[in-house]
Amino acid sequence: MVTFNDKFIEFFNNRWLVFVAAMWIQSCAGIGYLFGSISPAIKSSLNYNQKQVARLGVAKDLGDSVGFLAGSLCEILPMWAALLVGAAQNFIGYGVVWLVVTGRAPVLPLWAMCVLIFVGTNGETYFNTAALVSCVQNFPKSRGPVVGILKGFAGLSGAILSQVYVLINSPDSASLIFMVAVGPAMVIISLMFIVRPVGGHRQVRSSDGSSASFIYCVCLILAAYLMGVMLVEDLIDLNHNVIIIFTVILFIIIIVPIVIPIWLVFTQKTEDQAHEALLTEARIEEPVRTGHDANEIIFSEVEDEKPRGVDLLPATERQKRIVQLQTMLAQAAAEGAVRVKRRRGPHRGEDFTLMQALIKADFWLIFFSLLLGSGSGLTVIDNLGQMSQSIGYNNTHIFVSLISIWNFLGRVGGGYFSEIIVKNYAYPRHLAMAIAQFIMAFGHLFMAMGWPGEMYVGTLLIGLGYGAHWAIVPAAASELFGLKKFGALYNFLTLANPAGTLILSSLLASSIYDSEAAKQAQGLPIILDEPPRCYGVVCFSLTLFIMSGLCILAASLSLTLVYRTRVVYSNLYGRSRT
Repeated sequence: MVTFNDKFIEFFNNRWLVFVAAMWIQSCAGIGYLFGSISPAIKSSLNYNQKQVARLGVAKDLGDSVGFLAGSLCEILPMWAALLVGAAQNFIGYGVVWLVVTGRAPVLPLWAMCVLIFVGTNGETYFNTAALVSCVQNFPKSRGPVVGILKGFAGLSGAILSQVYVLINSPDSASLIFMVAVGPAMVIISLMFIVRPVGGHRQVRSSDGSSASFIYCVCLILAAYLMGVMLVEDLIDLNHNVIIIFTVILFIIIIVPIVIPIWLVFTQKTEDQAHEALLTEARIEEPVRTGHDANEIIFSEVEDEKPRGVDLLPATERQKRIVQLQTMLAQAAAEGAVRVKRRRGPHRGEDFTLMQALIKADFWLIFFSLLLGSGSGLTVIDNLGQMSQSIGYNNTHIFVSLISIWNFLGRVGGGYFSEIIVKNYAYPRHLAMAIAQFIMAFGHLFMAMGWPGEMYVGTLLIGLGYGAHWAIVPAAASELFGLKKFGALYNFLTLANPAGTLILSSLLASSIYDSEAAKQAQGLPIILDEPPRCYGVVCFSLTLFIMSGLCILAASLSLTLVYRTRVVYSNLYGRSRT
């Protein structure tokens, strides 16, 4: 007889419990998206100008993107220890920033503040790495949806934490920094023993599809609810009791997915037959490939010897011709009539090391497309506080929350629609990336023109496009360069984020802002110890025009990658359509 203790152990080791706990961790792992809300407090308290604030933003982006140490520690330490290191970094980094901003600690030089911001934000790379590694290992056949949902919650965390800040109702804007230091650390410590690999590949059930659909529904409901709440709070002066009710409902929606592991463990019977059937199907769909077997070498010869017109044929006929040519080459090689060449490196779609990928044009097309696209989006996110204040908005938190919601929907939607392009049409995933970058280009243009509702429409378009980058790039990189060294490849690609903001935010946007502020300050009385402020659309319009053009350039790079890799995707996914 199964005892309650046995059921509890089964529940604790259930892969869906790990996934839900990882979602909760990710819901406070995107603290970098709150920089647009905390930067005005830092700027006013320490009398920084826009260039100095931009340098803090670059330090934040570096901390958010440099995940090599987190990845290495997750291979050495247990997941709970890696999560604890991240929580400690987050608490110490932003905790000291709060002490400095509130005057409880002496003022530190700018470089020291950059180090603190870097250390605090770098803590979230441990949260991301532990959550993604654990869930990818537990859901090896559903990596795309799992990664999309987890990255989506990271993008939504800014809106969730902002709503908690509204609940606190503190007149001191620096209290948001305190919440960023303490809140995520408390959540991580409470969940760090749950998030870990639990042999999820042995827990496949026929109900997994329904469970995933339920999670998607919860995600969409959460995004819609947060958007509605933020708009109501922005347009109507609500009673604090109403805000408390809104926040309680928010937490209920976030907690609801826990019913999946509870239902699976305590109400469902073991499905051994369905489990074995699904595992057998998975093995058939994904045969094991070795690095240097004969068939693989013959396939590389086929790529060199096949006629040009073969790739233009329908999928069924193309596959038939390739198989015939491969058979002929194999027979000729066996008889000694031809000598099959040994490849010096992997082909697209196979496992690359980082050094092998760095000499490939496709890898750099992905990198620079990401640098221009996500870099322009993150520049807007980092400067939302100053942008909204410059055109007369006092409540900057609403736009941080909204762009977090659009970022979330962009990640979920980008993964979903790119999967349709790949699975249904066997076309390169970066086509969805190009579409997202064109959308971002229009969003930058809309804000630059100062049209009515520019902050609302701009954050919508830019948030959707920016979020789509982080659903599409990881999947595309794994398809083109393999999964064996995916961690190193992905961490290198994420360096495009701080590189983009270093150029576009620290050098471009801040210089133009300070120049316009200096022009407006001419003839006005000088106020000591207060940096000049800029007012009006002109403060960021030139920057936004430039970034709109750069997004179009990024889209052209993505389309170039689409053209170069269309045959690869046809080979990878064309067979499933026949």
